[in-house]
Amino acid sequence: MAKKVLTKDRAIGMYRMMYLIRKCEETAYFLFLEGLMHGTMHQYTGEEACAVGVLYDLRKDDYMASTHRPTGHNLAKGVSPKKIFAEMLGKAAGCCKGKGGQMHIGDYDLHVITSNAIVGGNIPISTGIALGLKMKKLDNVVICFFGDGAAQEGSFHESVNIASLWKLPVIYVCENNLYGANTSIELASAIKDPAAGRAAGYNIPAEIVDGNDVLAVNEATARAVLRARKGDGPTILELKTYRHGGHSRNDACGYRPKGELEEWKKRDPLLLFKNKILKEKLLTEKELKQLESDVEKEIEEAVEFAKAAPFPEVESVFDDVYWEERR
Repeated sequence: MAKKVLTKDRAIGMYRMMYLIRKCEETAYFLFLEGLMHGTMHQYTGEEACAVGVLYDLRKDDYMASTHRPTGHNLAKGVSPKKIFAEMLGKAAGCCKGKGGQMHIGDYDLHVITSNAIVGGNIPISTGIALGLKMKKLDNVVICFFGDGAAQEGSFHESVNIASLWKLPVIYVCENNLYGANTSIELASAIKDPAAGRAAGYNIPAEIVDGNDVLAVNEATARAVLRARKGDGPTILELKTYRHGGHSRNDACGYRPKGELEEWKKRDPLLLFKNKILKEKLLTEKELKQLESDVEKEIEEAVEFAKAAPFPEVESVFDDVYWEERR
């Protein structure tokens, strides 16, 4: 397939979404420190090119299933910052009515499956959705995000095997950030590429991609999506990336080698894409600054909305526990 041209509009859209994810995560960090967010939180800072590259060209009626680090995925699929911040603060206006918190967000109107905090838990769910799409003879696809740690789970192997056997329209996206919680992938996997390295065993294609290069991710995804829509079955994409923060907010990252984070920050996905945009003269520094300012204003408004929104009524605690037919 022809290589996509990076136009000005495309550069604006991709950079804006990457910056929105970054600033949403930074803002959430301070909301957590202020005690406005309860429980724990798992942040996506440093992995923005993965979400935007994979989801930028996805159709609204395509499905996406995320993990316990879901903010970037949800934003990139179109869930509004207002709904996400309201959910983080436990408000009724949240995308899951304030009952999910930071780790369990989604929006069924946008075909975003509520994120799953169980390692590898969303992989069989995604595979089941893909089976349903095939049985209905639809050309929608399912994007399933998971980390390198989930590639070690039985749910991964069982799901990929059945998806290959039945040629299901699912793209398995492994965001390999080198650590499963606080354990290096080198200590947990017998092979260097825990997802892509196993694709041959299930007779499906795989691509290993620079997860900090939004355009490379986008092009690899386009190939996988085209294959799935044609009925040729699943693909594994293994995106090599790095989270800037810890596994969760109580992780001091003492297990990381000295200087590792600093080296990866030299390849910050926002910095790489910004430099490319400037080099190709698609936008000026002034235009990028204005774009960033507009995003920051949008986030400020979203936080104010979330703070002012009411908490769920006590009586709603039993709502949405079981499936109810819509009338």
